[in-house]
Amino acid sequence: MTAMWAVTDSRALIGRSLRHIVRNGEQVVVAVLLPAMILLVFRYMFGGAIDTGSTVYADYLIAGMLVLSVSMNSTATATAVRADLSEGFVDRLRSMPVLSSAVIIGHVAAAVVRNAISTVVMLGVGMLVGFRPRADLDGWLAVAGLMALYSVAMAFLAAILGMIAKTVEGASGLSVLLVFAPYVSSAFAPADTLPGWLRVVVENQPITLVMDTVRPLLLGLPTTGDGWLAVAWWTGILFAAVPITGLLFRRAAR
Repeated sequence: MTAMWAVTDSRALIGRSLRHIVRNGEQVVVAVLLPAMILLVFRYMFGGAIDTGSTVYADYLIAGMLVLSVSMNSTATATAVRADLSEGFVDRLRSMPVLSSAVIIGHVAAAVVRNAISTVVMLGVGMLVGFRPRADLDGWLAVAGLMALYSVAMAFLAAILGMIAKTVEGASGLSVLLVFAPYVSSAFAPADTLPGWLRVVVENQPITLVMDTVRPLLLGLPTTGDGWLAVAWWTGILFAAVPITGLLFRRAAR
């Protein structure tokens, strides 16, 4: 199989996954409306009770919501991968001269597109409720790059969960692990307001590093200097997840 053949197969299956976004209204709801509703709830119901120091809560909250929306979108990736394995789509590909791993590439690409749409909507809704970005061009590019890395890594993790699960419902259940992870971070409240043991957990988990880097970049403030650590964490997770995804997919597709 030539490289051009692999590119053609991947492009076809990326197009298939993108068409699913348009045709599946539930994916749009999860990708856009649900994170927006959570943003509104925290902004107006809990914002007044959370001390974020000199930072306006809407400015503080938006970084966590960008990360949370990516995690919530992982459910769609996990269930879509499991559905392709359970409903015979991958089996049909085996009877044709098609690169089977292009299925995973298609789902990861669709996840990145969903996350990009959700990120733009989150920024728009955030601005409606008081978020005022002050990032320069370099800051926006840094945010886009880090969020893209995080999005791709989360998509591969979701694909792994989709292949581990036995059913589509099981894949949806397992992906809750990815959805829940941002709640144990600095998404909604500063880590220094948490109990000691929980603060250690929150400050040292890789999702916190993403939002603690994105937040000052969006606000045009000096970063903590841990941005490189966030990149290192999620690059390492991606490098580990890609071969595991390939191994699990080859086993599942036999």
